[in-house]
Parts: sequence; C-alpha cells; structure tokens
Amino acid sequence: MPSPSFKTRNRVLWTAQILIALLFVFAGTMKFIMPPEKMQQGPMVLPLGLIYFVGVCEILGAFGLVLPGLFRIRTDLTPLAAIGLTIIMIGAVTLTVLSMGIGPAIFPAVVGVITALIAYNRRDALPSHVSRHALHAA
Repeated sequence: MPSPSFKTRNRVLWTAQILIALLFVFAGTMKFIMPPEKMQQGPMVLPLGLIYFVGVCEILGAFGLVLPGLFRIRTDLTPLAAIGLTIIMIGAVTLTVLSMGIGPAIFPAVVGVITALIAYNRRDALPSHVSRHALHAA
C-alpha cells in the first residue's frame, strides 16, 4: 500500500500536470487561432513556420503530460513530454530575455521549472532501457 506521502506527491504532480497541460493546449491553440499579423508584432519577429511548429509541440506535449497516465498506456512518455516542454520553455525564456528583459521572462521560467519537476518526479515511469541522463540534461 502506498504511503501517505506518496499519495500526496502523486496528487500534487497530477494537479501540476493538468494545469500545465491546460496552459500548453491554450498557448498552442492560440498560435493557430491568432492572425499571423498579430503574432509577427513585437520586438522579435519569428518565422510563422517556427511559431506553428512550437504550437504543435505544445499541444502534443500537453497531451503527453496527461493521456499516458490517464489511460495507463506508455506512461514512459510523460517525463519525455515534460522534458520537451522544458526545452520549449528554455527557448521562451531566452527569447523573452533578449527581446524584453528579465521581468517578462519570469512566467516562462516558472513554467519551465514546473515542467522540469514533473519530468524529474515522473522519471520512475521510464523503462529501464531509457537513459536517466536525458532527464538531467533538461
């Protein structure tokens, strides 16, 4: 029988996974709904193809945070999805700092830390043949 601390940790992780997944589904969807002219405004203009690619990755990553655990199929994909979203957030923080400064980069930095914590705490779902070193690189 799992200990109370395991149950609490699991509940906190599930809450974080669901909230972060909702955030990424929203962010990814907005990249397809917003007019291209609106996405090309601002101090740094990114190619539209890159914006769409990131949107697809965000939506798929959000699904990867929740669906494997929900259906108990390929739960090893959850930490990998979290690593991918962490990498996206590293890029977001970098671009935000370069274009707007440190203040606006706090939100993507916090989201990146949360996705990294999800990856770290769900690493037990990885099968033994997947290198644990990949989790420490993110």
